[in-house]
Amino acid sequence: MPGVRKALLFLMFLACGMVVAQADERVVVGSKRFTESYILGEIVAQTARTTGVRAEHRPGLGNTAVVLEALKAGSIDIYPEYLGTIEQEILKLPAGSAPETIARELARLGLAHGVPLGFSNSYALATAEALAVQRGMRRISDLRAQPDLRIALSQEFLGRADGWPGLAARYGLPQRPSAIDHGLSYAALATARIDVTDIYTTDARIAELKLHTLQDDAHYFPRYDAVLLYRADLPQRAPLAWQRIAGLQGRIDTARMIAMNAEAELQGRSFAQIAAGFLSGDAGTVATPSAHSSFWQRLTADDLGRLTRQHLLLVAVSLALATLIGVPLGALAAAWRPISGPVMAVVGLMQTIPSLALLAALIPLLGRIGTVPAIVALTLYALLPIVRNTATGLEQVPRALKDAGLALGMTRAQCFRLVDLPLAAPVLLAGLKTAAVLTVGTATIAAFIGAGGYGERIAQGLALNDGAMLLAGAVPSAALALLTQGAFALLERWAARR
Repeated sequence: MPGVRKALLFLMFLACGMVVAQADERVVVGSKRFTESYILGEIVAQTARTTGVRAEHRPGLGNTAVVLEALKAGSIDIYPEYLGTIEQEILKLPAGSAPETIARELARLGLAHGVPLGFSNSYALATAEALAVQRGMRRISDLRAQPDLRIALSQEFLGRADGWPGLAARYGLPQRPSAIDHGLSYAALATARIDVTDIYTTDARIAELKLHTLQDDAHYFPRYDAVLLYRADLPQRAPLAWQRIAGLQGRIDTARMIAMNAEAELQGRSFAQIAAGFLSGDAGTVATPSAHSSFWQRLTADDLGRLTRQHLLLVAVSLALATLIGVPLGALAAAWRPISGPVMAVVGLMQTIPSLALLAALIPLLGRIGTVPAIVALTLYALLPIVRNTATGLEQVPRALKDAGLALGMTRAQCFRLVDLPLAAPVLLAGLKTAAVLTVGTATIAAFIGAGGYGERIAQGLALNDGAMLLAGAVPSAALALLTQGAFALLERWAARR
């Protein structure tokens, strides 16, 4: 019996140890802003949760540059990537580099890759089948003789090391392509607004729209085997979750990935539903088109309350910070003319920086993604109207009234508070109103670094080419902007009466 008791005690301690380990483990999964990445990110997150550990999915984190910075900063632990992208876009290595070289270069960044999922999703160029027959286009090299073709490519492909610049040089292509969002390119092809675009070979709409994939006859594109890119310490930090995640190796073939993409893009199923179906062993077949949810269903979905709270938080906090910084800065510019020009130049410069670029730059600087860098960026964007209107309003206060206040025995601080600010209030409030309305709209970009808000719906709508989903994000944002403008109009009227 003593031996049995010892065995039972050992098992109890072992079970307790596993529970503690599960409680301590946390995995944050990221994904890029296109359908397949959303689905794979959700599969990885749900797989980790089957062990009982805490697993969070941060979906739609912009392009490769944004999600990579989030990984290096430790804001996420793992995300689905492609071997060719790791090799050429991330590490800037030549095509066909040895696996040991790739592993060594990733290790220098504190990263590793592995768990090949079982399919390859390459870049390719595509055109409508009818146009391909009409113009005799079967290969990429056939484009060389047709400089009048309207080529529109995704923004990322236009700038990638393995994208358009190298492709055009390899084939000697004379066209100058324009930029288009990947989610919108299929609709543009279908309506003949463009002739050629870049595609992913596992996209569900290739067959649906009867597109012709141009043969890469110069063998330009590398292999894009789907793998997981992760922080090198993840297997040791979350061993239970990692063991289950590693079990995904080889489980997704090309046909299954196309079928899951079709479930999202043609049937309108959520990414969470698709991932759950895969993990439950649902065989999955290539989806046939079915009606998407209506705009009203999208608008009133269960996540509306959560997205509204997130959006309001982003706007309120960033506007409050911009006011605390911008009003004193504008007052200083009005009081001390030599610094007025430089101050206006700096806050004006902030407006010229593309929002997504600023967000991407803040990730390594702040060491995180989500709400904090989003609030910092929104605060910087809101400064210009607040600083400018504060300075303008204070400069318009008649000098005679200031002198009268001082002659009555007021201190300069009392004069500023009781004379200058009240008289400048209408112009100052107009600046705050402009900043608030602009911030409501700009806050939609915060979804691209995992900060949530109405932009989450807009990003998914772009990825799925789902107009109802796009409107379900844009309409609440526009409504909130109108409410904000109305609230400030009432505040201005009250201030005028005062």
